[in-house]
Amino acid sequence: MTHILVTNDDGVHAPGLPILAQALRAEGDVTVCVPEHNWSAGGHVKTMHKPLRAWDAKLADGSPVTVTSGAPSDCVALAILGLIKKPVDIVVSGVNAGPNLGYDLTYSGTVTAAMEAVINGAAGIAVSMCVPAAAAELAYQTAAKFAAVAVRSVLARKLPPGVLLNINVPCLPEEKIRGIRVTRQGLRVYQDELVTRIDPRGKPYYWIGGRPPEGILEEETDYWAVSQGYVSITPVQLDLTAYDTLKAMREWNWGEGDTHA
Repeated sequence: MTHILVTNDDGVHAPGLPILAQALRAEGDVTVCVPEHNWSAGGHVKTMHKPLRAWDAKLADGSPVTVTSGAPSDCVALAILGLIKKPVDIVVSGVNAGPNLGYDLTYSGTVTAAMEAVINGAAGIAVSMCVPAAAAELAYQTAAKFAAVAVRSVLARKLPPGVLLNINVPCLPEEKIRGIRVTRQGLRVYQDELVTRIDPRGKPYYWIGGRPPEGILEEETDYWAVSQGYVSITPVQLDLTAYDTLKAMREWNWGEGDTHA
């Protein structure tokens, strides 16, 4: 039977975690391994400067979970490297409370957990819903259903080496979702602001605040798809080489150094 590892970046108490695990049990043998606390925007972490801990616990629905002191990507690495004895075929990370669109992928613990799966030879799927953490259970169930659809497709068709899927589900009832679009990454527009405050000792500290990010509504991108009521599925490759630029740069005068006119 296919062995599915479920992880997330919202931690062991995330309400979408048992819902996702339950939805995937129809697709294979499910093991859950997650961080003990929230790692949102934690990026691709590999803990090497301190020991990692792991212990057994129960999810809200009573099902078993392995909890670790590491990041989401640590959870995946630990599981695949032997913490979980059965070999892992596919990793599903989520359901994240909030979208992971465009440049969000570079920050997202949800997506980088799927990246870690691909690095270690398993298939990887990241699942996010475009609603806040306080979303109703129904929203998580909808996202989990589309995650199960993606798992079936990946198991049937297979993904190329070095490729994972990033899925974003719009904030709509399931019956109002218009379908699935296979998309490319869009352009995320951040509106961050630096907030400076003074601590009780009179020293400054800083907070990165600002309004929530928006995006460019360019057709067939992830941001466009969810804004139009579609589930966005974006194939993402780990090879970050800019191939067009690579070709052009090979024409540069590297030996003597180029000069500006």
